[in-house]
Amino acid sequence: MSQDLKTLTRQDFVHFMAIPTRWMDNDVYGHVNNVNYYSYFDTVVNQYLIEQGVLDIQKSPVVGLVVQTGCSYFSSIAFPDLIHAGLRVTKLGNSSVRYEVGLFKNEDQQVSAAGHFIHVYVDRQTQRPVSLPEPLRAVLQQIYIPA
Repeated sequence: MSQDLKTLTRQDFVHFMAIPTRWMDNDVYGHVNNVNYYSYFDTVVNQYLIEQGVLDIQKSPVVGLVVQTGCSYFSSIAFPDLIHAGLRVTKLGNSSVRYEVGLFKNEDQQVSAAGHFIHVYVDRQTQRPVSLPEPLRAVLQQIYIPA
């Protein structure tokens, strides 16, 4: 993410998904445990791809593997907060994609946490990198904001 992460707002993202927190997401400190944030990232990315018809988790011949991920935390999220996960793509390579996610608590306009995934797309059978299929590239282009 090229800009100061703390300054991210909802306007910096193209696609949103509401994700309710769960009672079990909270840890002994009374907020969502950090491990759950990566689950939220996975959820918004994969749900978007499934809804757009470019990912069939059982049969797609090309799948994205996470090769890098990271998260910065700015304000606590806790059950029963509703998370609004903002999604954008900031890099489209030949076989790789950088997804960036902002997590917004309830109606907050400032980001509570910001993170990224870099997926390398591979042939499901050989696990070797392949070029992004055109239908996938077209769907990712819809949420692409150059870094």
